[in-house]
Amino acid sequence: MSRVGTRGLVLNENLIFEVSTPGRRGYSLPELDVPPASLPDGLVRDEVEGFPELSEVDVVRHFTRLSTWNYGVDSGFYPLGSCTMKYNPKVNEVACRRPGLADLHPMTPDHLSQGALELMYQLQQGLAEVSGFSAVTLQPAAGAHGELAGMLMIRAWHESRGGGRTRVLIPDTAHGTNPATAALCGFEVVPIASSDRGVLTPEVVREHMDDSVAGLMVTNPNTLGLFETHIREICDIVHQGGGLVYCDGANLNALMGIARPGDMGIDVMHFNLHKTFSTPHGGGGPGAGAVGVAKCLEPFLPAPVVVKTDEGYRLDADRPQSIGRLRSFNGNFGVMIRAWAYLRSMGGDGLKRVSELAVLNANYIRARLEETFHLPYRQRSLHEVVFSDRQLGGDCHTLDLAKRLIDYGYHPPTIYFPLVVHGAIMIEPTETESKQVLDEFCDAMLAIARESEENPDLLHEAPRCTRTGRLDETRAARQPCLCWGPSE
Repeated sequence: MSRVGTRGLVLNENLIFEVSTPGRRGYSLPELDVPPASLPDGLVRDEVEGFPELSEVDVVRHFTRLSTWNYGVDSGFYPLGSCTMKYNPKVNEVACRRPGLADLHPMTPDHLSQGALELMYQLQQGLAEVSGFSAVTLQPAAGAHGELAGMLMIRAWHESRGGGRTRVLIPDTAHGTNPATAALCGFEVVPIASSDRGVLTPEVVREHMDDSVAGLMVTNPNTLGLFETHIREICDIVHQGGGLVYCDGANLNALMGIARPGDMGIDVMHFNLHKTFSTPHGGGGPGAGAVGVAKCLEPFLPAPVVVKTDEGYRLDADRPQSIGRLRSFNGNFGVMIRAWAYLRSMGGDGLKRVSELAVLNANYIRARLEETFHLPYRQRSLHEVVFSDRQLGGDCHTLDLAKRLIDYGYHPPTIYFPLVVHGAIMIEPTETESKQVLDEFCDAMLAIARESEENPDLLHEAPRCTRTGRLDETRAARQPCLCWGPSE
């Protein structure tokens, strides 16, 4: 007999669960006619050697304690640049747990799914309005999946016109996954350089445009946190050359209610619902990478799409030019509900205020730190600011700063990205944080800068206050230990 607890769950050889509760003698579940497990003899054991016998309260306390060792937006400031780690409002969680939505089977026919389909339709329309696009698909399950959908639609559009386009232009300030996405879609990646001001110029795009170029993948604002000031002219150049423009929407949190990518000439863009629209972020998913498209790409949207008719809402799969289905059951519905709730609760004016505060917070951090930390670009920052480690003392570098921030109780910002900035320190506070939180973070950054001059070993040996010291990250990446049990 294998025991899980002396006062908890007991598993007998017939896989029958019995529960004994203190103060309630003789209480147990009724006998169930359950056959023994059909497992090979080599995988069956009567008891687990050394397995602790614990009470329920001991088990609960153990896992509760472990949960406090995780860092998240509910426990502290999360300044990861380009990730938009904003707070997830709990009203969104309440909405997505409504029984009529949470318990809906994904294969329920359209006429019995009208509430869910209406929600999806409203989310599509809301995202289209915020971004200036003609139509939106909710199928992609993540930002990179949305990129794939967008580039597949661009490829399908060119093929419908005779094909022949094989190259995609990607600036050095674009999001990191863009080159991989273009390559997955069969395109040759052509890197192009941004200017010394950190933005793309019309001249360099014009220089690379020819009849082999399928399009341009751009991020706006770019990964330096800078607005691409020539974006309208650049889009015109690409269109005149017969190409289309894809925009990575990872940094949309800086633009909502202020500027719409569709109005700038962008043809297709993915949204990160887990960034801009406050749904849970990290942990491997689920995410959502909805995609908005201009009118010319609408026929190529993944099928089915949610449409509104006189009879109600339905899933339309009769789309002969569609790139096909990208996701089972039309996407991650729980994430859609959260994003819908966020849009409905904020409204247009609320979304504009979100972007205004996100930009204000980033520039406040910039103003407090720019005299101490090297600022590689002087153009005004939007939602995030990028510093470098050039002015740190004591032979200290970006990694040392990041590790020392852990000792001060902060999750480090994004480091060593974008690659165009040597020793990059990329900070995005989002609209979530108060001035008090930002001041405390800036005070820690300034204190660490002083330590790099006065006592650099504090940085070289950091983190000093964690359960484990500094790990050999290079070895961990190149020689990961993937076995179960003690490593050799």
